[in-house]
Amino acid sequence: MTLVETTNGTYPSSMNTTQMTYPQHIRAILVLGLPLVGGHLAQFLIGLTDTIMVGRYGAEYLAALTLSHTVFFTFFLLGSGFAWAVMPMVANAVAAEDTTRIRRVTRMGLWLSILFVLLILPFLFFSKPLLLLLGQEPIVADYAQTYLRIAGIGMLPALLVMVLKSYLAAMEHTRAVFLVTAFAAALNVPFNYALIFGNWGFPELGIAGAAIASLLTNFVALGGSMAYAVWKTPEHHLFQRFWKPDWPMFSEVFKLGLPIGLTSLSEVGLFAATSVFMGWLGTIPLAAHGIVLQIATAAFMVQVGLSNAATVRAGNAMGRKDLAHLKRGAKAVQGMSLLIASLAMIPMLVIPAPLIDLFLSANEPDRLEIIRIGSLLLICTALFQLVDATQVVVLGLLRGLQDTRIPMFLAAIAYWLLGLPAAYLLGFVADWKGTGVWLGLVAGLAIAAVLLLIRFWGYVRHLEQDVAQEVAQTPANP
Repeated sequence: MTLVETTNGTYPSSMNTTQMTYPQHIRAILVLGLPLVGGHLAQFLIGLTDTIMVGRYGAEYLAALTLSHTVFFTFFLLGSGFAWAVMPMVANAVAAEDTTRIRRVTRMGLWLSILFVLLILPFLFFSKPLLLLLGQEPIVADYAQTYLRIAGIGMLPALLVMVLKSYLAAMEHTRAVFLVTAFAAALNVPFNYALIFGNWGFPELGIAGAAIASLLTNFVALGGSMAYAVWKTPEHHLFQRFWKPDWPMFSEVFKLGLPIGLTSLSEVGLFAATSVFMGWLGTIPLAAHGIVLQIATAAFMVQVGLSNAATVRAGNAMGRKDLAHLKRGAKAVQGMSLLIASLAMIPMLVIPAPLIDLFLSANEPDRLEIIRIGSLLLICTALFQLVDATQVVVLGLLRGLQDTRIPMFLAAIAYWLLGLPAAYLLGFVADWKGTGVWLGLVAGLAIAAVLLLIRFWGYVRHLEQDVAQEVAQTPANP
């Protein structure tokens, strides 16, 4: 008997789930989603800690860290597609009570993540020539390469943690995901304090210290995730005979995960390109851009947590072929997402300057100029909160339906064919500088939100037609 989640526990899948009210859907989303939101925010705090502490070390180092994070997360999000694929596939297997498939999916997700890191490490280790080719200042490119050579090694544990978090989230062990990530993020603060500034007898390593701190933090998170998975789900035998390949499942995870990774790459690539644009404008605009990206990412992490919850619940509904439940749950999570985005807009519009100032030292010589530029960019950031929230949650719903190929193309069109040219034209041709670049971002995200909404609801209507056709072709019982 398959069990499904409710606001009060579990019940057999044979029961009618379409009777859940919107408040019940909201409660179920919160129970599942809040620990995921907390986990993503804790993961984000690792990068935020780096930004705040390196920002107090100097503007050039902050600009280099902005580039480093952009390059790192461009590759990281491409590789994380395999981790995201694990979530709906494991959720489906859980609904079918297929323990073997759960193990096979998760193992091959781990395999793909390891192979991906081995493939991209050379690009991170020799990143300076690429950054110089993209028009970045030599000193900034040099500092960025220093960071990436160390942090690149940390991508291995970071991606493995992503796979294990998706595996645990699909089985609704979301509190563990939060606790492990929060503990690792808390450790990053003393690691940074010791290694960046040379406190407690440690050498002063500057931006290299921030990279080492993140590396150590990711390994702590990996150890905690592995320990919990082995302790809580011993029946899955995740790491027994881990060396043994499973090529059919490898192919299945790859085919679902690659479009997810490329979709994420399309979005983060748009942000990476705008970081390059901001670097053309100078070190000070790039430093301001880096601060605004951190604030925007904090709001985005909340939406990613809701998106994960949407993936799991949509996958469960699909496993039961309960489309009415799917539609009602989708409307509930989209409404929650828009409400949270509206709340996030308020401080960005009301107190932009104090938010920017949190990241800067009082002794920073360019502090006032960074605050001025950053405040303008933060107002632009507020404009795309609603559309950014919409597109990421709808992507989560589509992943729950294991519909990833068409969304990949829609995202590429919105971000690269429309958003990126708009950012360049507004920033440099119209000469609106950083404000124009960010307005181009708004345009790309808005178009993506519209296209993905059309895709999701059109796909649901198609599923309804298929189910109706199956019912019509089923002979009636005598």
